[in-house]
Amino acid sequence: MTNKLNSNNLTKSEEDYLKALFQLITEDDSIKVGNNQLADYLKVSPASTNNMVKKLKAKNFVVSEKYGKLDLTEEGKSIAVRLIRKHRLWETFLCNYLNFTWDEVHDVAEQLEHIKSHKLINELDRFMDFPKKDPHGEIIPNARGEYYVLPKITLSSLSEGDVCKLVAVNDGSVTFLRYVSEIGLALSSEIKIIEIREFDNSIRIQFNNVTETVTRKFADNVFVKKVV
Repeated sequence: MTNKLNSNNLTKSEEDYLKALFQLITEDDSIKVGNNQLADYLKVSPASTNNMVKKLKAKNFVVSEKYGKLDLTEEGKSIAVRLIRKHRLWETFLCNYLNFTWDEVHDVAEQLEHIKSHKLINELDRFMDFPKKDPHGEIIPNARGEYYVLPKITLSSLSEGDVCKLVAVNDGSVTFLRYVSEIGLALSSEIKIIEIREFDNSIRIQFNNVTETVTRKFADNVFVKKVV
């Protein structure tokens, strides 16, 4: 009962920390997530993270496991999934109904995800006929809080000659999303790996009759499904 009361009174910053911790854990459950990793992810100081983690532990949303590894309690996970659901629904609405581009929706959705009204979010979901994926290709958790991550491989993990389809992109950087759009890539674009350069691991790719050389950093943030 206490957790439910607290969950309605969380600050925006507290919610951001819970969502960030959940995303770090689910991105790779083999990685130990501690205070320093969380601070790096949120681009805040370790001291600020230490203080926030203490607050979230006191509210029983976060726990520390062996060797300082952080984890979320069930209530903490539930809050994080609700935030992700709201964020992705707002991104979808902005992109599909208000003419926002996929590089514009992230920052606005970061603000809208903190609206508390469950009815508003459920009606938004119903209005859009219960979309399954957001504009960046990520799965939208449903109203029951069911969350799963599709198995994804990065463009950088492929070999010369491989052909793949773009299924999702990292939506955390506006400049990255803008660059993806500028070179002409979109979800479901078919990409062929022409060459991987040994010197700097840059990759020459072909798509839509266009040849482009992209950096390893770019390829690490593009998720694909192998075709050939």
